Amino acid sequence: MIDAVGNPAKILLLGGTSEIGLAIVSEYLRHAPAHVVLAARPGDDQLEASAELLRGRGARDVTTLDFDATDFETHPDVIDAAWAGGDVDVAIVAFGVLGDQEELWRDQGKAVLACEVNFTGAVSVGVLLGERMRRQGFGQIIAMSSVAGELVRRSNFVYGATKAGLDGFYRNLGLALEKDGVNVLVIRPGQVRTRMSAGVKEPPLTVNREDVGSLAVASAKEGKRVVWAPPAFRYVMMVLKAIPAPIFKRLPI
Repeated sequence: MIDAVGNPAKILLLGGTSEIGLAIVSEYLRHAPAHVVLAARPGDDQLEASAELLRGRGARDVTTLDFDATDFETHPDVIDAAWAGGDVDVAIVAFGVLGDQEELWRDQGKAVLACEVNFTGAVSVGVLLGERMRRQGFGQIIAMSSVAGELVRRSNFVYGATKAGLDGFYRNLGLALEKDGVNVLVIRPGQVRTRMSAGVKEPPLTVNREDVGSLAVASAKEGKRVVWAPPAFRYVMMVLKAIPAPIFKRLPI
């Protein structure tokens, strides 16, 4: 059960080695200890190190589960295992792939895989999480979207399209679950300093994963539904969306 100041007793991280996801869990643990379940790809060589990291940051215990985002038929069993021994208070959906953006739109197989991981997989677990939390009468879902999904651009339109789908699904899942005592927070970060962005030139407003973690937890405790990371990106996106298409397509973004 989430306590009076918003601290959960049990946290599920889908994408159990995600640096941003781990930063969110670490921020929760900074406020209070909790049981943690990490669900990650079978054979992920970062999983045990991720579990040890959270144990060192105050987790009561850490359970690990195999989770393949594209093996949809196994998702009900993964969610059942996550709920074993007690309700999940906070579920974080933080798995995804980026890929080579110029390769993706030319390679049918890789484009479909990106969509299955980033969108279809996220919808699959989202439906299951929503139903579980609806039945228990409380809960917090945190879904990692992207500013790339708020305004899909030529430079990364396959990735952006997947995040646009995820963003729309989870925002409206929150509306559907509102009456059942479940809150859904969608986070729209710009570029974050992680393994995924290593070697990529940093644009303005690049943030650390710890910044996203702090913002996510604070926003969830306040009951927010959408937040940009950093918050200033909200106004950047408002400006970009107001630019006429003939001009926008000439911008180097």
